[in-house]
Amino acid sequence: MKSSLFLILLTALVLSLTMALNGRAQPLRAAAAAKTANSAARTAVSAAKTAVAAAKTAVSAQSHLTPEETENIRIYKAVNRAVVNISSQTSSEDVYLNLIPTEGYGSGTIISPDGYILTNNHVINGASSVRVTLYDGSSFPAVLVGEDPTNDLAVIKITVPATQKLTMLPLGDSSNLEVGRRVLAIGNPFGLDRTMSQGIVSSLGRTLRTDKDRLIKGIIQTDAAINPGNSGGPLLDSSGHMIGITTAILSRSGQSAGIGLAIPINIAKRIVPELIAHHGVSRPDLGIEAFERTEKGLRILRLDPKGPAAIAGLSGPKLVIYRDGDFLFQNVDRSLADIITGVDGTPVKSQDELLSYVEQKKAGQVVTLTVLRSGRSVKIPVKLSLVSSA
Repeated sequence: MKSSLFLILLTALVLSLTMALNGRAQPLRAAAAAKTANSAARTAVSAAKTAVAAAKTAVSAQSHLTPEETENIRIYKAVNRAVVNISSQTSSEDVYLNLIPTEGYGSGTIISPDGYILTNNHVINGASSVRVTLYDGSSFPAVLVGEDPTNDLAVIKITVPATQKLTMLPLGDSSNLEVGRRVLAIGNPFGLDRTMSQGIVSSLGRTLRTDKDRLIKGIIQTDAAINPGNSGGPLLDSSGHMIGITTAILSRSGQSAGIGLAIPINIAKRIVPELIAHHGVSRPDLGIEAFERTEKGLRILRLDPKGPAAIAGLSGPKLVIYRDGDFLFQNVDRSLADIITGVDGTPVKSQDELLSYVEQKKAGQVVTLTVLRSGRSVKIPVKLSLVSSA
């Protein structure tokens, strides 16, 4: 642009001098021509400046980004390659009892350079095969390393060629979150790879009930768009650190309604090392396999016959045999089962209240259960055992 402007000025000057020299005999005409040339040069300069300003304006309009947009782009470029697409295949039976593969999908996050991936347990639970697709479209079979259904978390692992480097996502801290903080979610909603959505922390301390009838406490609520397929993907803070695992949505339509739920990363940070080292999570256990919630308390439906509660003398439903004329009948009578109303003097009304209290103890410790038996309240000490989710 500068060279073009220089040529215009130079041409105008030469023209002006030429006309002046050739027109000495005609001074009036030469003066008029010089003025005309100077005017043309000024017009050309003005037009060139206008063109330069227009070009600058166009470039500015195309490249101008807000600080927030710039930060979003930076975070996405830095971490999106650490988010993977997980497809799982299970077998179901049709009406003719033929095995038919059914495929599900979800998201996961690479958390180590050697191929460990964090996801939700419900993404891979019951799968006969799991496959992971990376950002570049390459796909690898995955093996289950460990799962914790109680917290809906699982770790899987892929093995890639030595020449292929994996991008891992740094883990943040979910203990200092506040309502109103900006968050980003990256996942594969409806199978659409590495889609990013933005929102805020809209609430904290929510609870989420798993399919094991356990409550995960301290859940993060966000209005960032989360849809089917996002499960297991990362929820990021404004530094690009993973502060949650997107897990569920509250919606009447089954699609995003502005209320998404994520498991805090600090829960995963406690559990993941144990899943990798021991393929499960070890917890103190009562040996009670199923409960029924009643108005009076928790009725025992099924006991591990070799578990602590059975050894301590607790009992579930009893098989009753009775005669009607010449016929004998048998029936399982639930009303004869023990009903747990408290533990160590603390009333309990739900399975989660009871098990959450027990899990604060250590294997080998004794807890005292308050039990309603045949209309009478009794206290029964139970020595906890150790059970693993592996």
